[in-house]
Amino acid sequence: MSPPALYLKQNVVTEPLYNQWYAWWFLASPMTAPLFVANLHVKIMESFVDNPAIHVAALKSPVLRGGPYINYGVQQVDAVKALLERTLKEEALSLRYAEAVLELEKLLDSAEGFSMEELYPRVPDLLRGYVELTYDMKNRASPRFFESLLYRSPFHRESSQSICMRLIHGDARPYVFSTPRLDTLDGSLQAKVPYRHQALDQLYAMRRTPGPVEPVREALGIEPRDFETFSSFFTDQPPRPTPRYDGDGVRVRYFGHACVLIESRHVSLLTDPVVSYDFPTDMPRYTFADLPEKIDYVLITHGHADHLMFEPLLQLRHRIGTIVVPANNGGRIADPSLKLMLKHAGFHNVVALSDLESLPIPGGELIGLPFIGEHGDLDIQAKIAHLVRLEGKNLLMAADSNALEPRLYEHVHREVGNIDMMWLGMESEGGPLSWMYGPLLPAPLPRKMDQSRRLNGSNAVRAIEIVQRLKPGQVFIYAMGREPWLGHVMVMGYHENSPQLVESRKLLEYCRQHGITADMPYGQAELFLR
Repeated sequence: MSPPALYLKQNVVTEPLYNQWYAWWFLASPMTAPLFVANLHVKIMESFVDNPAIHVAALKSPVLRGGPYINYGVQQVDAVKALLERTLKEEALSLRYAEAVLELEKLLDSAEGFSMEELYPRVPDLLRGYVELTYDMKNRASPRFFESLLYRSPFHRESSQSICMRLIHGDARPYVFSTPRLDTLDGSLQAKVPYRHQALDQLYAMRRTPGPVEPVREALGIEPRDFETFSSFFTDQPPRPTPRYDGDGVRVRYFGHACVLIESRHVSLLTDPVVSYDFPTDMPRYTFADLPEKIDYVLITHGHADHLMFEPLLQLRHRIGTIVVPANNGGRIADPSLKLMLKHAGFHNVVALSDLESLPIPGGELIGLPFIGEHGDLDIQAKIAHLVRLEGKNLLMAADSNALEPRLYEHVHREVGNIDMMWLGMESEGGPLSWMYGPLLPAPLPRKMDQSRRLNGSNAVRAIEIVQRLKPGQVFIYAMGREPWLGHVMVMGYHENSPQLVESRKLLEYCRQHGITADMPYGQAELFLR
């Protein structure tokens, strides 16, 4: 008798990990992952092992949630100490890489505009052949890494990649970026496979198409001690059917945060996937089960952890036709190539789009538009807004664009015309530069400087500047981190008088006073352009 064909349950969380830490873009590139291991993970674990009580006390304060504090009790000290010791041993090359990068930065501090030819032999031996020494037009020196070579070097540690699986029954998940996932946690198991492993596609395909469990279990290398737990992730109950949209015009479905599904009867596009799992709840939402069987295009606006999320992307990989990312030249330490990153994570059809470049799609085209702000004034190229032209309508997915220079949108309007529907993020008070980029900095920024360079989206004044220039017929505020299934990656803690919500309400009021349909959806929404 053949084994039964089963479905993967809709509430199985599968978190991608790097050396037991939740994976995001800086842990996916070999150019940056060693710096986060050395300058963040090791330091947090050392602090916890030295004085766990400080971490326990800090996490009792909502203000400190999201800070560098491990979210475990003192009973986990031995487990964290074991992970720290394993990290120091297994990631020894990463620690040496981080030291070499710091040494390289100090070397370039001595460059004063003269030829760098004599500096190449003084580059740390570990990095020789992986970097080019460059000046900008003001003779400021910096390295450019050959990132594609790093992916083929020992620094690209697929052995540090794994998947952590468990069942969840609600949205509450602890904040992930300050706390490693331990092997000792009840109800979870880890598959020690790289992100590109085809067995993951087999596993995730079973959310919709039943199959035998044993071949997937073998391919993932699940240990015998975890057989029972792994078996609990499957069911003989099929998911609800999700027919492809076959109506007129364009249907737009808001899945939460910056995740929007745009469909015509000819094509489907999904922006910045952040998708809820499916379990009984009183809060209406769309989930993985509501996505079409084939997602023709996934559009990524930028690499921040709430926009480029490996957790949903890996689960959707087998369903994605083309993934579109912002183009960049690569090689700058704070700006890893998203195209390289995703290709090495098993996405085969990745297209990099530059400003005003166009990609034909059935029934229209996709155009990249400039995206400024929200990156702490760093020279980040890997960010782009997406103009979706579909069935004669223009939809702008502007993400966290900040109108630091409003005249930009005059030039954009001259090129693309009026916008039928605009989606704009208004996280007007984001974190300081060091919150995201700190482990990459050769030296800490002065506090006053750090606080001034925040990862901000538009406030009301700047959002209104965009509206006045692009003349949208409808405006929707998104990417605010309000949905409860974002809590593990965003620490917003909104209340009625939070500046972000106050500014958002000002924009909504302006739009309504000027006859523009405007809203700030929450949880889910369905809209049509005909």
